[in-house]
Amino acid sequence: MRTTKLRWVLSALLAASALSVGLVQPASAAAAAGERYVALGDSYSSGVGAGSYLSDSGDCQRSSKAYPSLWAAANAPASFAFTACSGATTSTVRSGQLTPLTSSTTLVSVTAGGNDVGFADVMQTCVLQSEATCVNAVNNAVAQVNGTLPGSLSSLYGAIRSRAPRARVVVLGYPRFYRLNGSCIAGLSETERAAINRGSDALNAMLAKQAANAGFAYSSVVDEFTGHEICSGSAWLHSLTVPVSNSYHPNATGHSGGYLPAFRSTV
Repeated sequence: MRTTKLRWVLSALLAASALSVGLVQPASAAAAAGERYVALGDSYSSGVGAGSYLSDSGDCQRSSKAYPSLWAAANAPASFAFTACSGATTSTVRSGQLTPLTSSTTLVSVTAGGNDVGFADVMQTCVLQSEATCVNAVNNAVAQVNGTLPGSLSSLYGAIRSRAPRARVVVLGYPRFYRLNGSCIAGLSETERAAINRGSDALNAMLAKQAANAGFAYSSVVDEFTGHEICSGSAWLHSLTVPVSNSYHPNATGHSGGYLPAFRSTV
């Protein structure tokens, strides 16, 4: 009698567990299907370096393999506007990418700030000039991170919130570029690589601070890219390459294995 009762109780618990799983899964799918998603930002959101660029994106180089496209393809939101563009700054995101945002927008992602502090110029300096000049260029960029960038980010984030007052806004950071003491046997010195990583850390810290000030979510990608930096032997980032525009940007795996999980974890 006790054995029969125990089996009945176990069966009931298993049935209840199966029912609860069945209820949770459609609710999650329904929530994703109801999203009205707008993807803003610079080349780290548009997908430069990932290939498979959308024919209508021109010089913005928006990719079907970029994390916004991947998330939209997997979740089939009610609407998806992809306005991120290579070379964008906080100012050009604010002036040229916000049109799709409305009071009905429910989800926004954005990467911006690297171009404001001269990311491309710093990398060019480090590749072409001396170690001391490289370190000085990084230090100058960090000074801009702590000086002018906070106001620029505040203006952008305020404009996003004004146009999309109900949206969950996710600010994503940038990866550290280099695995120190890694597999690279040529190229930049360890001092230069360490300086560039410090610059990335400073930028990410400011993005996190300003996102919190705006009431936005911040998602770091540093953990996802750890073990997949340049000089790791399994890089998800291009080093100096052809075309040059791909250099120091995530490849397709960097978006699917790095940025997409980081974004998904906050949605």
